[in-house]
Amino acid sequence: MKTIAVIGAGTMGNGIAHVFAQHNFTVHLIDISETALEKGLATIAKNLDRMLAKEKITEAEKATTLQNITTFTSMENGVKNVDLVVEAATENVDLKLKIFTQLDEICDAKTILATNTSSISITQIAAATKRPEQVIGMHFMNPVPMMKLVEIIRGYNTTDEITQTIMQLSEQLHKVPVEVNDYPGFVANRILMPMINESIETLYNGVAGVSEIDTVMKLGMAHPMGPLQLADFIGLDVCLSILNVMYDGFKNPKYAPCPLLVNMVMAGKLGVKSGEGFYDYSESRKAENVAKQFA
Repeated sequence: MKTIAVIGAGTMGNGIAHVFAQHNFTVHLIDISETALEKGLATIAKNLDRMLAKEKITEAEKATTLQNITTFTSMENGVKNVDLVVEAATENVDLKLKIFTQLDEICDAKTILATNTSSISITQIAAATKRPEQVIGMHFMNPVPMMKLVEIIRGYNTTDEITQTIMQLSEQLHKVPVEVNDYPGFVANRILMPMINESIETLYNGVAGVSEIDTVMKLGMAHPMGPLQLADFIGLDVCLSILNVMYDGFKNPKYAPCPLLVNMVMAGKLGVKSGEGFYDYSESRKAENVAKQFA
């Protein structure tokens, strides 16, 4: 494999593009928004600068990584003559089905189609194509340049050959691929999301406050980040979407999202991306914290 197309220039998409480009793949980064593409490239450059400051890469490696990325607002042009497409669009099943139907029509017959979905059925996505044996899940962890794990999810029809190809490709990126089967939430989110949901239930029921819950999990369970802060980082809308996929898939009430989570998403309190979730990330609060440092 030499040329990779990544669909979506958001948090996950630009991170995936970064990692492939850093390992000398030619990357086509695709988004319908030119603004999103510019923001995605700026994020990649900023993350490369951090690596440069820590002496993990050289100036030449930074320049080569950026040169390896070409942006496209046309999916048809962006996926021409690529070996692999990694879809990293919003976690919405209808959107993903639409994208994969289009990809199946315009991609070369040999092109492997992968999705970075964190919970949606690979088999369902593959069924939107005429090449289900060539459709697979590549669930990267956030932040992609830092996190080693990639969940490799094979759908019902995914072949052994395609699975091994993607496992080996992940190793070329210096990642640790773990093969899992296609059930709602896969492994990572099937375990993580109920913990986050239970943390929100604990807050909802008045057992303890936000910082108290997070402190207990950080100091008592050695978690690097508390579950409520992690939910803010992931995006409360994403957490809700994953829980709904698992609840619909298993019909088990233990996966039902907490009413507080539902209300916060409806109110637009999505975490870091909206400036407020369980914590305040607004510019005024940032300015207040900076002022305190110099007081």
